Amino acid sequence: NLANFMRTLALPKEVEHWSLTTLREKLVKIGAKVVRHGRYVTFQLAEVAVPRSLFQKILDLIDDLRRRPAPA
Repeated sequence: NLANFMRTLALPKEVEHWSLTTLREKLVKIGAKVVRHGRYVTFQLAEVAVPRSLFQKILDLIDDLRRRPAPA
């Protein structure tokens, strides 16, 4: 399933041992505020559940999973 796929490919070593319930509570059920400014939309997340550096590592790993276009 998707959660186990994400757990094996898109999580840093320090959180690989988290259960699916913990992942859901700390990564999915995060309160956020959507802020629009000019052309940009940002999410302001509370750092209580997951530190910023850890969240950034997870986003970078997810971004690395995307297929890159072939050079022309």
